[in-house]
Amino acid sequence: MFILDTKIKSNKKKILKTSLIYLVLSLSAIIINYVYGLFGHGVHSSYMTWMFLYPLLGGAVLYLLIFLLVSEITGFVAYRMFYNIYNSGIATLTIGSLLKGIFDIAGTSSVYIAVFYAIGELFVAIGLVMLLVLAVNLKKSQV
Repeated sequence: MFILDTKIKSNKKKILKTSLIYLVLSLSAIIINYVYGLFGHGVHSSYMTWMFLYPLLGGAVLYLLIFLLVSEITGFVAYRMFYNIYNSGIATLTIGSLLKGIFDIAGTSSVYIAVFYAIGELFVAIGLVMLLVLAVNLKKSQV
């Protein structure tokens, strides 16, 4: 029983660590926007201004909710697949927003930005469905 308790505490620490990393990434996105704005000759892009919301809301807030509501979910093997797919989606959306912001400031565009958003949204949707399935399975196993 003692080893099991240690593993659960370790998993909870991993969830909090992931949330903290997303907070740092959100702060980094704000700093990147500020520094890029200094060299943007007064031109700003809403895509770059608001790109910090992807890691903040999609990352830090979601993982805090997981920690508070279903932290035992990390015991499932499929949690790692959710973790990888979902984080890839958040990263893709953030980078797509950064590139769209850079292109807007530069005064150009690219048709490939839509691909970033489509793939990022697909990965996030798949990850959230997997999380929901894992949460339902967790509740069934606890009954």
